[in-house]
Amino acid sequence: MSLYDFAKPFLFMLSAERAHSLAISALKIGILPHRNINNSNILSQNIWGLNFPNPIGLAAGFDKNAEVYSSMLKKGFGFVETGTVTPLPQSGNTKPRVFRLKADQAIINRLGFNNLGLDYYTNQLKKRLKENGIVGANIGANKLSSDPANDYVIGLGRVLGLADYFTINVSSPNTPGLRALQGKEALDDLLLKLKTLRDEFSVNSKSPLLLKIAPDLNKYECEDIAEIILKHEIDGLIISNTTLSREGLKSQLKDQDGGLSGGPLFELSTRVLSNMYKLTKGNVPLVGVGGISSGLGAYKKIKAGASLVQLYSALVYHGPGLASKIADELEILLKKDGFSNITEAIGLDHK
Repeated sequence: MSLYDFAKPFLFMLSAERAHSLAISALKIGILPHRNINNSNILSQNIWGLNFPNPIGLAAGFDKNAEVYSSMLKKGFGFVETGTVTPLPQSGNTKPRVFRLKADQAIINRLGFNNLGLDYYTNQLKKRLKENGIVGANIGANKLSSDPANDYVIGLGRVLGLADYFTINVSSPNTPGLRALQGKEALDDLLLKLKTLRDEFSVNSKSPLLLKIAPDLNKYECEDIAEIILKHEIDGLIISNTTLSREGLKSQLKDQDGGLSGGPLFELSTRVLSNMYKLTKGNVPLVGVGGISSGLGAYKKIKAGASLVQLYSALVYHGPGLASKIADELEILLKKDGFSNITEAIGLDHK
């Protein structure tokens, strides 16, 4: 039995948000055991000029304030994404706002970008030792902002140079009006501003810009997004954020407001991933997120078109050792199918 298996009954007696706060505290003081990172040659790849030891990443939302990225890299993750951070600190929505759907191995949250703001966040990233691993920065807009698009300009301007890649999060369902920035005209304008800022900052070596999208997009919205990211040569897509769908859920908490993550999101997010791979003709690296809890789940995302994958909700049910377990399982699956490197399996479903 792992330490997490022992602690899980106690943690589940607490609210989901309180349990998460305890986990962050434990990681800060270093009482959780480290894991050997799987950096087998079969799992390693270079994307955006970054050497990923394995494709298993920690999704944004876990380390909102960039406090424990080093600790999570030591748990076996190939990379860690911090944030989402907004220019000004905000407390988020009224509690309770995070709910475990145990019967569905899922989470519903309506946190609302609760974070300590850019000043605290950037100070944390300035402490980073780059040799410890790949860290991303995820930026968003304040709930009460009069100009949400400008919040992203402010955010990117402050975090450039402090992380290895930068994610534009316009897909959270918990900030009113935010998803409207995924619309064709609004997204075109936003990405132009952000890419111009990025290019002015990094003339010789372009800092990777990624866009995180929702899983609830229809065919035409996906086509518009693909057109815009290709137009602006955005470096990658993260697919996807949480969903507003409640299809097939069993839990009594299924009607809580907020975004749904975890197991039930897997099929929906993977369909959108597959569609975006086709729309971008495999020319844009994709990060598959949503419902991954095993090596097989990660492998399915990769075959659907993901170069990298991320997880978060599954940690609630399986503990911080899950990243290492998934990497080990994925290595076995790749070898079983005769691949010498993960890159050979990316987009296999389309070939």
